Amino acid sequence: MSATTTTPFDLAALARAIEGRDAAGQLALYAPDAEVHLVDRITTPGRPRVLRGHAEIAGWIEDVCGRDMTHRVEREVLAPDRAAFAEACRYPDGTNVLCMTVLELEGGRIVRQLAVQAWDE
Repeated sequence: MSATTTTPFDLAALARAIEGRDAAGQLALYAPDAEVHLVDRITTPGRPRVLRGHAEIAGWIEDVCGRDMTHRVEREVLAPDRAAFAEACRYPDGTNVLCMTVLELEGGRIVRQLAVQAWDE
């Protein structure tokens, strides 16, 4: 029986990067072949938006970080191979966005992510 070393995931670093709108800091926590599934009113559970690899994920993160809005990470949960959190966002006009995220982790990096988003109407 061989011992395995598990690299812990730094959820606090991800939260700081999200709240600081630091796209590079966020992307550094994804595995090169990571996959993100996004679900919202337009990209439904039956047809989620799927991003594969750093290039596609970077485009999404950079778009979100480039928007004039605040981000607050809350209700974080961390296990050796999973993490989850809520992300409360607010635009200057008062529009709120809530994103619930579940991460699958390997080797201290995000390998899969499911994010469900809802906006004020």
